[in-house]
Amino acid sequence: MITQAPELSVGIEEEYFLVALDTLDLAQNPPEQFMIDCTKELDSRVSPEFMRSQIEVGTRPHASVQAAIIELSEMRQTICEIAARYNLAPIAASTHPFADYREQIPTHRHRYEELASDLGAAVKRLQICGCHVHVGIADDDMRIDIMNQASYFLPHILALSTSSPFWHGEDTGLSSYRLCVFDALPRTGIPDVFESHGEYERVISQLISAGCIEDASKIWWDIRPSSRYPTLEMRIADICTNIQDTAAIAATYQALISKLYRLRVNNQRWRIYPRLTLEENRWRAMRYGTHGEMIDLGIGEAVPFPQLAHELIDLLFDDAEQLGTLKELNHIKTIIKRGTSTDRQRKIFEQAVVSGKNKDDALKAVVAHLIKETAIKI
Repeated sequence: MITQAPELSVGIEEEYFLVALDTLDLAQNPPEQFMIDCTKELDSRVSPEFMRSQIEVGTRPHASVQAAIIELSEMRQTICEIAARYNLAPIAASTHPFADYREQIPTHRHRYEELASDLGAAVKRLQICGCHVHVGIADDDMRIDIMNQASYFLPHILALSTSSPFWHGEDTGLSSYRLCVFDALPRTGIPDVFESHGEYERVISQLISAGCIEDASKIWWDIRPSSRYPTLEMRIADICTNIQDTAAIAATYQALISKLYRLRVNNQRWRIYPRLTLEENRWRAMRYGTHGEMIDLGIGEAVPFPQLAHELIDLLFDDAEQLGTLKELNHIKTIIKRGTSTDRQRKIFEQAVVSGKNKDDALKAVVAHLIKETAIKI
C-alpha cells in the first residue's frame, strides 16, 4: 500500500484559436457579443487571450482528473455552440496551419498592451496556444523541490502532446513549432534549480527590484509555482486536439507529482540532471515528437521514445492506480500507436495532396479536421 500525497487537486487551462468557417482562416476580429455570450455561460472560467482570434478556458480545481476533464469537455462544447452562432469554430491546436500572425489584432487589455510594449516583435508573433495543468501542493518548499525533479520529465510530456507542425502555410519539420515561437520571450524553458522556496523568492524579488518584471506571473518557464494558486503549473504541453489525449497528459502529470512527493517524504528524490541535458531532450521532443530518441540520462544513452514512454507508465503505475487514473495513463500507449495531433495533421495534408488538392486547399483540409476533432466529446 502506498502513501498518497495529501493534496494533488487538478485544474486544466486550454487556449483555442477561433476560425472563421467561411475561410477556415483565423477570425481576426470576432464580434464583441461572442465573448459576452461565453462569459455569460462560463463566467470567470473563460477569458480573452493575447490575440482576439484566441480564447482561454480554465476548469475549477478538482480532486480527480476525470472530473476536471468532464468540466473541460463541457466548456469545449459550450465554446463550440456559441461560436457556431457567429459562423466561427474553435480549434485545439498549438499553431494554425496557414494564418499570418502579422494580420492578427491584439486584445485591448492593459496587461497585453504592456507585454507588447516590453517585448516588441517577439510578442507579436505569439500566434500560439497551449495547455497548462495545475496540481495542488500546499507546502512552498515541497512545491519547489518537486519542480526541480519534475523538470526531467517535461520533454516526455511535450512529445506526447505535440500539435503544431505547420506555421504560415509551411510544414516546419518540427512536431512542436509552438515552443520555437514562445522561446523568443525571456524567462522561458526549463527552470533553474532552487534549493528552497526562499531562494526562489529572493531571485524573483531581485528581478522585481531591478525593474525587470512586476511579479512572478512574468516567469514563463515550462513548469513553475503558480503566482495565483498553491499549485505547481505544468506549461510545456502543446494543446491536444483529442481531449482523451489531454486526459492522459493531466493524469501523467498528476501521477508524476504523486510519485515525486512520496519519494521526498521517504527522504529520496529523483536525480537532478544538468539543465543542458534536459534542454537537449526538450529539443528532441520539439523536433521528433514520439518518433525520435531521447537521452535516458540514467544510462547516458539515446533511447527510442516509445520505450521511454512505456517505462514512464511502469514508473507511475502504482500512483495512477491509487489516484484512479490507470485508464488515462495507459492511453499513452494509444498515443504512441496512432500518433499525436501533429501526426494526424500531416496525414490529412498528405492525403489531400495525393487526392489532387493544391497546397492551400490541403491546409484548409487540416483545419477542417481540427474543427471536427476539437468538438468530439470525452
